[in-house]
Amino acid sequence: MLELVLSSGPVVKSVLVILVYFSLVSWAIIFYKLAVVRKAMAETDRFLDFFWTKKRFDLIGQGVKEFSNSPVASLFREGYHELLQQKKRPAGEDAAEEFTSRMPNTDIVARALRRATTQETQRLEKYLTFLATTGSITPFIGLFGTVWGIMDAFHGIGQTGSASLAVVAPGISEALVATAIGLAAAIPAVIGYNHFLNKVNELIGEMDNFSQEFLNIIERMERGK
Repeated sequence: MLELVLSSGPVVKSVLVILVYFSLVSWAIIFYKLAVVRKAMAETDRFLDFFWTKKRFDLIGQGVKEFSNSPVASLFREGYHELLQQKKRPAGEDAAEEFTSRMPNTDIVARALRRATTQETQRLEKYLTFLATTGSITPFIGLFGTVWGIMDAFHGIGQTGSASLAVVAPGISEALVATAIGLAAAIPAVIGYNHFLNKVNELIGEMDNFSQEFLNIIERMERGK
C-alpha cells in the first residue's frame, strides 16, 4: 500500500492527504464524543435517581454540582435558578419587571428550560456536522482521485503504445487506492454520526420529559400555596 501511495501522481497524493486529514479528525471526534456522551448519559441516570430520591429543590440544588456533565442537571440548575430569581424579584419597578411579575412561575421557568435545552442540545451535537460531512464527501473525493489516476494511467498507455496487463495494472491499482482510503474514512464517520445522533436524541427525550415533570411539580407547588 505504501509503495502504491508513493508511486502515485501529485494529484492523487493531494487527494490522499485530504482524505487522511478527514479520517484523522473524524477519529479524534469519535473518541471525544464517546467520552462526552458516555459521561452525559451516566450522570443523567445518576441525577434522575438523585432528583427523585431527594424530592426537595433546595437539597437537589446543593448537590447538582456533582453532575456537571448531565444535560438534565443543567436544566434543573437553570430552572431552579429562575424560580429563585422570581421569588426574590420585587414587583413594579418598571414596566418589564411588572409584566414579568404577573406571569405565572411555570411560564417563566418553561422559557428558562427551553433555553437550557437548546444550549445543551447544541453542546451535545457539536462536531457531529463534521462527521456527517466526512461520511458524505470522502467517497467522492476518493472517486475523484481514482478517476484522475485512471486518466493518468491511460495517458501513459497512449504514450508508450502498449496496452498489456503489466503496463495497465500498476496505474489502475494506484488509482484505486484513493477510493479505498475514501471509503475507509467515510465508513467510521457514518457509523459514528448515526450512533451519536441516536444517543443525543435519547438525551433530548430525557430533557423533554424532565422539563414536563419539573413544570408539573412547580404547578402543584403554586396550587398548594
